[in-house]
Amino acid sequence: MQTNQFLALFCGTLLVLGLIAFFAARAKAARARASGTSMHAQPDQYGWFGVLSTAAPALAVSLVGSVAMLLVGAKISTAMLLVVSVAVACLGLVGSIAMVRPGFHARRAVEAFVRFMLAGATLISILTTLGILVSIINEAVRFFQMQSFWGFITGTVWNPGASFLTAAGRAEEGASAAQFGSLPLFAGTFMITAIAMLVAIPMGLLSAIYMAEFANSRVRSIAKPILEVLAGIPTVVYGFFAAITVAPLIVVAAQWLGLKADFNNALAPGIVMGIMIIPFISSLADDVIHSVPDSMRQGALALGLTHGETIRDVVVPAALPGIVSASLLAVSRALGETMIVVMAAGMLPNLTANPLENMTTVTVRIVAALTGDQEFASAETLSAFALGLVLFVVTLMLNLVSVIMIRRFREKYRVNNL
Repeated sequence: MQTNQFLALFCGTLLVLGLIAFFAARAKAARARASGTSMHAQPDQYGWFGVLSTAAPALAVSLVGSVAMLLVGAKISTAMLLVVSVAVACLGLVGSIAMVRPGFHARRAVEAFVRFMLAGATLISILTTLGILVSIINEAVRFFQMQSFWGFITGTVWNPGASFLTAAGRAEEGASAAQFGSLPLFAGTFMITAIAMLVAIPMGLLSAIYMAEFANSRVRSIAKPILEVLAGIPTVVYGFFAAITVAPLIVVAAQWLGLKADFNNALAPGIVMGIMIIPFISSLADDVIHSVPDSMRQGALALGLTHGETIRDVVVPAALPGIVSASLLAVSRALGETMIVVMAAGMLPNLTANPLENMTTVTVRIVAALTGDQEFASAETLSAFALGLVLFVVTLMLNLVSVIMIRRFREKYRVNNL
C-alpha cells in the first residue's frame, strides 16, 4: 500500500469513526438527561470525549509505527499499521460510549486533554529550538577544530580561498591561506540593521501614534491597510527597488555633496529595509497604543495636560514594553534579511564605517557558503554554521537585554503609579 493510499484510508476511516463516536456518546448522554439522571457534563462534551478517545489512540499508534519504520527501520507494512490503528480507534469508540455515565466528568477529561496538547505544542517548540541549536553547534565545533575561534571572532579579513580540503583533511597544495575573520561580516550586518532601524522605528512609531490618536475612523480604515501592504511585497521587489532606484540616487546625492559612493553600498539596502520593516512596527505599536486604557488618557486631560503631552507622558510610556517588543521583532527581521543586501549591497566583506561603500552581511555569506560547489567538510561550508551560531548568540543577547529593560521599566512605572 502506498503512502498516499494509507493516508487517505486512515483519515477517512478515522473521520467516520469520530463522527460515530460523537453522535453516539452525545445521544446516550442526552437520553440519560431526558430520563432525569443528573450528568456532570453537557451531551456535546461527552460527544467530544468520544471523538478524542477514538482519534487520539489511533493517531498515537500510527505515529509510533511511522517513526519506527522511518528511524529504526522496523519491518511494518502500511496495511498492518492501518489495521492496528483502526482496531485501536474502534476500541476507543466502544470505551468512550461505555464511559458515558452519571459519575464520569467528561468536561474535565476534555479539558485535561486540551491542556496536554497545549503543553505538548510548547514542548515541541522548545525541543525544535534546542534541535536547531544542537545541529548548529555540532557543525560549528567542526569548523573551530580547523580554525581558531579567537581569530574567527576578531579577524578583520574574510577570504576562504583555501578552504577546500583533501581526503586527509588538509588544504590543497598551492592554495592561498584561508582567512575567516568575521568582523567585516558582522560590521556590515549591524550597520545595515542600524540604518534600517533609524528609518523604521521613527516612521513606524509616528505613523502608529497618528493612526491611534489623531486619525479618524475613515482615514484609519484607508491608511492602515495601505501601509500594511508594504509587508506583503516580496523582498526581491525591494531588492530591485534598492538596486535600480535608491542606490543610483544615493550616488548622485553623494556626488552633489562632494562624496564618493559605490553603486553597491550599505546605505541603499538599509533605507529600503527600513521601509520594508515599517509595517511591522507600525501595526504592532498601533495595537499596543490602542490597548492603553482610555481612563489614563482622560485622567491626564483632566489634570490639564494637552493632547500631545498626554501622548508623550502617559500613552507612550504605558505602551513602551509593546513598542520595545515590536522594535525587537523588526531588528530580528533586519538581521535575517538576505535578498535586499545581495542585490543592493553586494557580497564583498568590507570592514568600514562608511555606509557609502560596498558591504555584505552574515546571512549573505551563509547562503554563499552553503550554495557553492565545495565539499560539505570544507572549512568554507562549515563556516556558515559558525556564523549562524554567533548570530544566534547575538540575537539571544539582544532579547535578554530587552527583557531586562522591559522588566525594569515596568517596575519603575509601577512604583511611580503607587
